[in-house]
Amino acid sequence: MKLMEAKVIRTAAQYDAYLDEIQALMAKGHALNSTESDRLELLTVLLEAYENTKYPVESPDPVDAILFRMSEKGLKQADLVPYFGTSSRVSEVLSRKRPLTVQMIRALAIGLGLSAETLIGLSAPEVAPKKSDVDWSKFPINEMMQRGWLRTQTSRASTAVEDVVKNFIMDAGLHFGTAAFRRTLAGEAQSPTTKYALYAWLARVIQTARKRKSGLGAFDPTVLSASFLRELAQLSWSESGPTLAVEYLEKHGIAVVIEPHLKGTLVDGAALRDSDGTPIVGLTLRYDRLDNFWFTLLHEVAHLWKHVDDQEAFLDDLDASSEDRREAEANRLAGEAFIPRILWRRSDAFISPSKASIEKLAKELRIHPAIIAGRLRKESGNYGLFTDMLGHGQVKNCFTTSNDSEA
Repeated sequence: MKLMEAKVIRTAAQYDAYLDEIQALMAKGHALNSTESDRLELLTVLLEAYENTKYPVESPDPVDAILFRMSEKGLKQADLVPYFGTSSRVSEVLSRKRPLTVQMIRALAIGLGLSAETLIGLSAPEVAPKKSDVDWSKFPINEMMQRGWLRTQTSRASTAVEDVVKNFIMDAGLHFGTAAFRRTLAGEAQSPTTKYALYAWLARVIQTARKRKSGLGAFDPTVLSASFLRELAQLSWSESGPTLAVEYLEKHGIAVVIEPHLKGTLVDGAALRDSDGTPIVGLTLRYDRLDNFWFTLLHEVAHLWKHVDDQEAFLDDLDASSEDRREAEANRLAGEAFIPRILWRRSDAFISPSKASIEKLAKELRIHPAIIAGRLRKESGNYGLFTDMLGHGQVKNCFTTSNDSEA
């Protein structure tokens, strides 16, 4: 195949030509050489830039975003009173008779997980909640002790136990001074009611990751790329894909920790860096399904590539929709690594979904059919489709031995 110079797309004919070339390159699969692989990545970026310019996505209306989140969470207007102050203010805002105040935006951003950018209705920085004193008694102490996280011979006097919890959090580097947490939480899993449980889970993930550092390869941040995500995605084709994926990431210096979520929290995965810069991916395996495992894993690696810094940790509930552009970007990067958008809507699996068409596309892309089945269910909103193709019960068993050895 003769490779011509790639240029910014300005015409529909140029778009179609590049699309045909991408399809031809994708058809070669692992036979691609390094030049062709770079060409494929470049053309994908050019097509995406053209589509975003030609068909821009408008920013959501703040009130529409609030109403959507209310519907998603089954909330009534009365449930919003804590964020607005009075029921009359709720009514006035939702009927667009009263603008949102800074205090309302801050409360909604924390309570409903809506970004300040969306609530303001234009480009603006996130409104950060004020730091407040840490109430150590609010940690899920009993569950932490039952799981063996708190190893202590002290009495059950509240002050003694709370000191143990404090040391547990401080050991993970999450506590700052006497009044606040050093690291902020981002992602749809975070909420005011589950904050302490999430910090406890995060501390456990950090401490477990530190025990595995001796077995990690050297981390080179430049290795994170679309090609890296695509290679990781194609490990799903193997029957031992989940364990191969963990080995692949740890070979590249990324610690992967599997720790079940604490009661009351809705966490699928997390992405963060330890204080020494070590990248960490945490997984709960909340759903023991291959489609959930693979999408969560790539979503978190995409966060490591694009968004994670030393001050913030992403904790994700992938069942929830998000207005955060970082979450949208992580979703897009993970989705592209599995099934490029330019091929998806032309595929038989999308046009005429069936077990045969799913397996055909999976073979062409060298990914597990569960990933395609999961995407069809998500996009259609019909979660009764293809339940027998999701790989139920095929993830946790892969990690039982390693989990037991770390307990």
